[in-house]
Amino acid sequence: MMLEDMAAPFDLSGRNVLITGGTGGIGRACVERLTRHGALVTLTCVEGHEDPGRVIADFAGLSNVTVEPLDLRQKASIWRCIDNVLQARGRIDVLVNNAAVGSATVADWSGDPADQDSLMLQINADGTLKMCQHYLAVTDTPGRKIINLSSVGGGVSIFPGFRLSDGMSKAAITFLSKQLAAETVFADVDVFAICPGATDTPMFRASTLSGMSLEEEAAFLNRLPRKRLIDPAEIAALVHFLATPASTVLHGAVLDASMGLGVRPGLMSDRS
Repeated sequence: MMLEDMAAPFDLSGRNVLITGGTGGIGRACVERLTRHGALVTLTCVEGHEDPGRVIADFAGLSNVTVEPLDLRQKASIWRCIDNVLQARGRIDVLVNNAAVGSATVADWSGDPADQDSLMLQINADGTLKMCQHYLAVTDTPGRKIINLSSVGGGVSIFPGFRLSDGMSKAAITFLSKQLAAETVFADVDVFAICPGATDTPMFRASTLSGMSLEEEAAFLNRLPRKRLIDPAEIAALVHFLATPASTVLHGAVLDASMGLGVRPGLMSDRS
């Protein structure tokens, strides 16, 4: 990294960023933050389920934002998404693999629990794998970054009662990130994984809070670190830093972004 890159380490002017699943939660926070700092952002919507025109209209207040359909279950869709962004933008400097399904939202794809487990692994783990593989195969821009979103559950710690396929898929993303980092230590690409804790997203609310009474939710939050949920903007700030040249020394890092839940998972169940 050149010294001049440190002069304005958070400036992303001219950097092309592809963020999967950027329509809500952490992904949306990333789109909003990175564009504010000069990035040219392409986010994805679910191919066949979300209207790209309506999605882009929802980001009308932001400049330099485009939308590409993506179905992480389909290799052809993954390749088409990346290839289309490359054709339109010329390069992809940063790939943020954020799109995923959770324990509750996977039900939108199938009502059969057995199918849901398979879909969880297919979308979260295999989809992220194929995104990384094709990105590395078709890009050679200096200073590339791959930022994979995993979870504290599976990616860092074990939580009793956590859906097996959910934790397995997040553990796979963490492993993938470390393995790719090991294989690219001499290449001009940096690979990271971020493992958020309990974050205030529609996915987390659907999987964890939706079935609770107000009293149960208050008790749950009281057991979390700092007695609150993580704001998506806090995770977006980490993504922002990893997207800059200053992050190269963290190549291969798996960031526990759980405010301490990863090192004290018993907070989810103890009453102390």
